[in-house]
Amino acid sequence: MLDPVVNFFTNVFLRIGQGIGYGIAVLLWPFAWATAWYRKRGWLIKGPIGLFLLALVFGYGWFIYTTQWWHGFDPDYAKKYAIGATVASSAGAPVPSVASTTAGSDGSNSGAASTTANTDDAAPDSKRCVPSRMVQATADLIDLNVNTNNWVPSMFLSKIGFFGIEWKRTKFLDNKAAFQLGVNSALRRTSVELVDRLGRVRGTSSINQDLQDARQKLAYDEDAWYFSTDPFGFRTTTQANYRSAGVSLLKFNADLASCGSLFDARTDNLLQFIDRVTSDIGSTSDILRKRMEAGNWGWFDTRADDRFWFAYGQLYAYHGILTAVRSDFADVFTNRQLEQVWQRTNESLRASLDLRPAIISNGHEASWIMPTHLATMGFYVLRVRSNLVEIRDVLDR
Repeated sequence: MLDPVVNFFTNVFLRIGQGIGYGIAVLLWPFAWATAWYRKRGWLIKGPIGLFLLALVFGYGWFIYTTQWWHGFDPDYAKKYAIGATVASSAGAPVPSVASTTAGSDGSNSGAASTTANTDDAAPDSKRCVPSRMVQATADLIDLNVNTNNWVPSMFLSKIGFFGIEWKRTKFLDNKAAFQLGVNSALRRTSVELVDRLGRVRGTSSINQDLQDARQKLAYDEDAWYFSTDPFGFRTTTQANYRSAGVSLLKFNADLASCGSLFDARTDNLLQFIDRVTSDIGSTSDILRKRMEAGNWGWFDTRADDRFWFAYGQLYAYHGILTAVRSDFADVFTNRQLEQVWQRTNESLRASLDLRPAIISNGHEASWIMPTHLATMGFYVLRVRSNLVEIRDVLDR
């Protein structure tokens, strides 16, 4: 009695299997034809083609390794820029001599220590100032992007895409590139503020050339390879320019440590920097909102992942830079009693870095099958922005 039903479903699954087999055969036919054609050719043709295919396999192997293994990534890296227990001075301030510190802690040798301190103060070669942790954090993030890791956006296989389709319009091999671009966005904003305000005294002093060089290098095209068609010819790569920017920043910090450069750690400069960072983060939240409205395809949204990782990279960079800003403007934070507001900001930044889903989904806000990771990231972005607005309001009083 059930035989007709069983036979019906058997035939259905048989037809489905045959259809899948025909589909696979159609997909594999070009490869089978190419293999047969290749075997009939002589070594004058086989040799170059074989070398090309071998280079393609190794090239894509290296590209996949580069995009999937993230070296030096550490959500807690910002701790090394936090202000220490022994250094409570703003960036650019003179460092108290070791001898005077010893004198204060040992009363029996106070006279000799004071004499040594006066001698050290009189010697111009021994004069030291507090270097900028903000500049150091920026240089370290450049090092993470182009030295510890390869700069993905300008890699040749990244530029040619997936059979002509940009990698950012696929669901794979573009997350690291988006993260690096997000980090670089924060670095560019920071370099501008270092040149225009922080590395000089108001508008009357000259621009520091090392900071200017770093800003120009960081403004270079983010996807420049060794060769270009517009303009035609060889060119300097993106990573080479960014490495040069990192060297310039470290040179500035070395000059600052020897009191040869300036770092103007004033309240109005901090206010201006916080205001610019707030605007930058606000722009990112709008990018996330537009993608949520345009997509809403859940796990199958091919643009949601690069939007997510761009925002993540930006917050990752600002976590270290703003922690360094807290140290560089130590006097301002103390005088304006910003410690509690800063702790909330720091906690929001650190919490955002724990959001690392394996696959980015851009579903409806009320969906339980396909969540919306963009909305979650947008929440953290706006929370950090609101914390920065609090700091700005306190500074503006």
